[in-house]
Amino acid sequence: MTDFSNIEYLKSGNHKQQEAFEILTQNKILSKLAEFDPILVGTIPINIDIENSDLDIICYWKNKIDFTEKLNSVFGKENEFTIREAIINEKESIIANFKINDFEIEVFGQNTPTKNQNGYKHMIIENEILQSKGENFRLEIIKLKQNGYKTEPAFAFLLGLKGDPYIELLDYKL
Repeated sequence: MTDFSNIEYLKSGNHKQQEAFEILTQNKILSKLAEFDPILVGTIPINIDIENSDLDIICYWKNKIDFTEKLNSVFGKENEFTIREAIINEKESIIANFKINDFEIEVFGQNTPTKNQNGYKHMIIENEILQSKGENFRLEIIKLKQNGYKTEPAFAFLLGLKGDPYIELLDYKL
């Protein structure tokens, strides 16, 4: 199984994964966030990205102000930088967005260890499903995403899950 906590796997991936590796390493994005246990999640790591997919990095903060200040100080000068607070899954969340070259990057932080965050859990479950269902299933997910579906709803649709796709996917068993 892929160790998603280390981005080395991207070097031998598809073209977009290799580009992501270059952007992340050349700009030291993960090392700048190292104290917050960053993990790249989402569609690019599991090869279901589409043209406008962004790089999603989740982080674990213990002090919201320290995390916000760090994001502002290290990424505040990047193109189209924004930062906001939101309540997601009943948890305080900090979300920063910016662009480097052609990549949109989103840094998402909660006071929850990264491997316990839903973004990581969803990616692990989705990766297991992709491994078990094969290439045609992966291509169907991509097609749904190109037609406007978000990732979790696309999986739920193809798997025939009812209810909230974000919750149902967490309970999905192969």
